[in-house]
Amino acid sequence: MKTKERLAIPPVHMKEQDPRERIKNQKEVPLGYTSEQARREASRCLQCRKAPCVSGCPVGIDIPGFIEKIEKGDFQAAILKLKEKNVLPAICGRVCPQEEQCQLPCTVGKSRKSVEESVAIGKLERFAADWERQNGNVILPDIPPKTGKRAAVIGSGPAGLTVAGDLIKLGHGVTIFEALHKPGGVLTYGIPEFRLPKEIVNSEVEYLKKLGVEIKYNYIIGKIKSLVELLSEYDSVFIGTGAGLPSFLRIEGENLLGVYSANEYLTRANLMRAFDQDISDTPILRGNRVAIVGGGNVAMDAARTALRLGAEKSIIAYRRSEKEMPARNEEIEHAKEEGVEFHLLVNPIRILGNDDGWVTGMEMIRMQLGEPDSSGRRRPVPIKDSEFQFNVDVVIVAIGNSPNPLIPRETPGLKVNNWGGIIVDETTGATSIPGVYAGGDIVLGAATVILAMGEGRRAAQAMHEYMSKN
Repeated sequence: MKTKERLAIPPVHMKEQDPRERIKNQKEVPLGYTSEQARREASRCLQCRKAPCVSGCPVGIDIPGFIEKIEKGDFQAAILKLKEKNVLPAICGRVCPQEEQCQLPCTVGKSRKSVEESVAIGKLERFAADWERQNGNVILPDIPPKTGKRAAVIGSGPAGLTVAGDLIKLGHGVTIFEALHKPGGVLTYGIPEFRLPKEIVNSEVEYLKKLGVEIKYNYIIGKIKSLVELLSEYDSVFIGTGAGLPSFLRIEGENLLGVYSANEYLTRANLMRAFDQDISDTPILRGNRVAIVGGGNVAMDAARTALRLGAEKSIIAYRRSEKEMPARNEEIEHAKEEGVEFHLLVNPIRILGNDDGWVTGMEMIRMQLGEPDSSGRRRPVPIKDSEFQFNVDVVIVAIGNSPNPLIPRETPGLKVNNWGGIIVDETTGATSIPGVYAGGDIVLGAATVILAMGEGRRAAQAMHEYMSKN
């Protein structure tokens, strides 16, 4: 097919659940491509020689390579090509911000002057991974002879899983130490079922276990065993404990009953299945009028979860305009379709409560945008005498997270920066302790799944070189 013919093919849109139905269930919102749809979308790829899309992928997937396989109908070859660089394709195909990464430099999108019309790389990645899982055609790669070296990975989030997958394929023994009773880290406790089904996470983890990765659950490094003790038993250690320490507003009323951090709220709903009262007795306040403070993906997840838990109103309160929202456009649009209300350019200054200590409302102040701050977004400035109140009975604070402080606090000699992130060499992920590496949110702060995976890939290569020399 000629380039002109490929450019004339319109994007293949993925069908979704009707908003009126999906707010009543936890099923995934996008329904996936059929084989025919995937092949048609793949035929839009120009197979560029320089492949600018690859430069936008933090883990360096051969994007034209796997898309070409889909176009030809060789889905087995497509998933094998993907897994050369990415051990979590079903996850990345769902939650990675492709529109800011691989799809942003896509030649097709640039020719149409719209990233929304770029080749749907993420959706095609999801298709290939789902095809493999649904058909049971899982082919394990050839593993080289055991090197005799053993690596410990602390945390089974995206960075840790990536390190484990890369190192096991290089012949090293790998053990993951997970603090919780389920694998996946933020993939499991932080992202709702309707956006990332736990079946998908479990399937990706099972693949790693088939490769030989060992996982120990309910194992808190820093309490059960120190990092120093772990390093005496293993040849190298990776720290991927994430950014699970929630940030708060630090305003009056934040300790009232009915105020949640988004971490707690989503952990109860996702990991502890509070949404399913028939099989779970996990307590959670469902609320009639739920306010979520923040404008990122976590805020959207909390707002949409509140509706599925039966809230009459779910309200986003954000101190900037929609243009400055860090959430993906897709998540914002899904929230709007489902009925989430957006109150923009407002900021809470006090949470109100009754004599029994329960939330009854919030006092807000209106904001206007001033000059850009260090993030490049215009700084919100309070408007004098613009305070107002509205009634809510649950408040969820989703304004960001800090790195998990446990291991840095318990490990002498491990250097951290002024906000608690572990300091590493940018090219290798090496920490201040020889043989110890780190990556993901414990280094970056709260970031994306694929950026954490990119950090993991770099660290795994450096760990391989370190263990090979020592």
